[in-house]
Amino acid sequence: MSYERMLDGETEPTQDDMLNTVGECAGLWLDLLEYLETHYDHVPELDFGGKKYGWGIRYRKSGKTLITLLPETGAFTALVVLGGKEMEKVQALLDELSPEVRTLIENTQQLHDGRWLWIRPRCEADITSIKALLGTKRRPREGKH
Repeated sequence: MSYERMLDGETEPTQDDMLNTVGECAGLWLDLLEYLETHYDHVPELDFGGKKYGWGIRYRKSGKTLITLLPETGAFTALVVLGGKEMEKVQALLDELSPEVRTLIENTQQLHDGRWLWIRPRCEADITSIKALLGTKRRPREGKH
């Protein structure tokens, strides 16, 4: 299947546009967005990453990116960059991660600025794994009541 991203740099997409684009993965998309809103005080920024990456939502605070979400036709990709300190924490979590995310971590090269994990969640276990990875970057606050 071809997962096309939103590559029209001239037209800024709305939340509905992104939701319609992710299609069958809308439930996973909304779950992750709600989690980010509830547990982190990062402000979501609409960002155009050029003709290769297209439009996405980047969660940043104090110049540090927590996660970037890239909507695609019938799917989405979550980019999580883990540095050396985070990777040490992730080693202790490996057994709790979905098999797909664990395999991705094991097969992704450690670069000078971290390990760039391009995760395309296909099930709730992948979303749970992404949440666990985010916790190694910044501890989530308790949910709003």
